[in-house]
Amino acid sequence: MRARRHPGRHRRAGEATQATYREVIAIREFRALWYGQGLSLLGDQLAQVALAVLVFDRTGSPLATAAVYALTYLPSILGGPLLAGLADRFARRGVMLTCDLIRAALVAVMAVPGVPFWALCALVFLVVLLSAPFSAARAALLPEVLEGDAYVIGSALQNMTNQAVQMLGFAAGGALIAGMGPYRALAIDAATFLGSALILVSGVRRRPAPQGEGAKPSMWHMTTSGARLVFGSRKLRTLVLFAWLCGFYILPEGIAAPYAARLATDELPAAVITGLLMAAMPAGTVVGAFLFSRFVSPARRLRLMGWMAMLSCAPLIITAIKPPLAVVLAAWVLSGIGGAYQLAANAAFVQHVPAERRGQAFGLVQSGLMAVQGVGILVGGFAAERLGPEPVIAIAGLAGLVSAAVLSMIWAESRGKSGRVRAQAPV
Repeated sequence: MRARRHPGRHRRAGEATQATYREVIAIREFRALWYGQGLSLLGDQLAQVALAVLVFDRTGSPLATAAVYALTYLPSILGGPLLAGLADRFARRGVMLTCDLIRAALVAVMAVPGVPFWALCALVFLVVLLSAPFSAARAALLPEVLEGDAYVIGSALQNMTNQAVQMLGFAAGGALIAGMGPYRALAIDAATFLGSALILVSGVRRRPAPQGEGAKPSMWHMTTSGARLVFGSRKLRTLVLFAWLCGFYILPEGIAAPYAARLATDELPAAVITGLLMAAMPAGTVVGAFLFSRFVSPARRLRLMGWMAMLSCAPLIITAIKPPLAVVLAAWVLSGIGGAYQLAANAAFVQHVPAERRGQAFGLVQSGLMAVQGVGILVGGFAAERLGPEPVIAIAGLAGLVSAAVLSMIWAESRGKSGRVRAQAPV
């Protein structure tokens, strides 16, 4: 009787097996996490459009509409580092289920016509705040469901799904809300949280709390301990900075509308060009994630990570010469392809963080991601008002390229030292 081969495990010592999409999708627990995430994200995209329409209809104020949108960043930045520790303190499936059920109830209240504006803002804040422990628990649980290279393939599938759902949600959200109204769209979002909880209950098995049943440290102690873990290690610190590099190449999406106004013609209005620009990077990310995970071996991904990181920023420099729309779109797609390096950075990060502390570590990184994206977009918008979008995007690309090159040298040096240590270790 032949032994079953598990995706991502080793055939022989030192020879990693490259997993396939078919093997990963065949794992029931991964399918549950994957389906639940996609369903919930689709509802969230619909809700974002619905909230923008609802708030603007209610207040008539662009500032109020922007303020509610800003609330989707603030809770994760402020509460993420603290609440993410719940994913290490309690059973991770239980944390996800609790967050889903509470968010379903909160969004259901938002879907009731006549909810005061202040209450709507408070509910949005709480819903986004609960996404921090949920995301940390799911990120920490995935390496337990998928081992070795299967984790990279699963991450690639989730990444591609996220990008595709975002494009679909934003593209179809306006049309759906025009037909059903914002309140019904919010009710659908509440239902997606319930659907996600049902999928988790039926598809993900129970696991004990990572830190056992004994005395548990305080949340503040876990937060500070997690920060020391992540930023006290040179290798982990470098991987985190690789992740936060996205602040440079995400910036163009934040000023896509004023850039589109510069490229608009009678045949292609600014609104259409804005949609094309905002879809270009996600489209490239889908392509890059598939190619990088499917056709590049696990060991080679780590060697290419620095080059791919530089590719995520370098094409943006071309905007300095004010090229035509087709060239801009091609450059942004290429930048999205380079962003697939995040798969290798994420996998390496998982390998170097103890399993019982992954929730807190992922929460810290995720909060930083939200912060660098929000700050990058704000700074980019401020600078674009004075310099114009083209030079700002080019400067972001150049700064990102230099940062990626420096991180690549640090990463290559740390990997070289690790290799020499392993070579000198006794067998």
